[in-house]
Amino acid sequence: MRIAGEPAFVLHTRPWRESSLLVEVLGASHGRLGLLARGVQGPKRHVLRAALQPLQYLRIDAVQRGELAQLRAAEALDAAPRLAGEATLAAFYVNELVLRLAPRGDPQPDLFVAYARSRARLGAGAPLAWTLRRFERDLLQALGFGFDCAVDGDGLAIDPAARYRIDPEYGPRRLLRDRGRDDRSDAATGRALLALAADEDLAASALDADDLAGLRRALRPVLTYHLGGRGLKSWELLGELGRLAPRA
Repeated sequence: MRIAGEPAFVLHTRPWRESSLLVEVLGASHGRLGLLARGVQGPKRHVLRAALQPLQYLRIDAVQRGELAQLRAAEALDAAPRLAGEATLAAFYVNELVLRLAPRGDPQPDLFVAYARSRARLGAGAPLAWTLRRFERDLLQALGFGFDCAVDGDGLAIDPAARYRIDPEYGPRRLLRDRGRDDRSDAATGRALLALAADEDLAASALDADDLAGLRRALRPVLTYHLGGRGLKSWELLGELGRLAPRA
């Protein structure tokens, strides 16, 4: 199968043998693709090599033969965002989620759009915690694992004053105060779920640090479930994503 002029984002690159690279990309029409880029490590191929760095938006030509496609050409379509510090770790997390959850060769146009939005937000210095929560929501939705953040698993409207745990298959479950369980750290506030459902800008919402931290902790078991119980390297690097505090 020939792939011609496919817009794609680079997710991951690693050396292969002496002069080649193994590249994972998220394509607009073909979904996640594994590419073999031969002979790109030489001194005369630095332009092509630079176009194959993570976060780069590019156009590719390739030939699919077996599990890996043979890269024929790649052209950068813009300048990749220049990130530093926590924003770099956030981008690593976004890329790792896509690599772990999106199957190869399965077209994911909604995921492609969601990735483009998150990449732009990271490049613009948007609040990191909220950028990641929005991407997690969009990723789960695009892959068929999503749930309605505006209603609970019983179809009742989310109460902004209540707290909810999120069941991977059932959706939000309201916590009842009379159950005698004191540990509510893995529960999201209703107002955080509603803000996520409305896709509000953080500056326009009434969310505080507790709302953001609770939402992160509530979504973590959902992601872990779909990851097959095996965590992410980025979780280990970041320790707790809650330290990605919102910035104005």
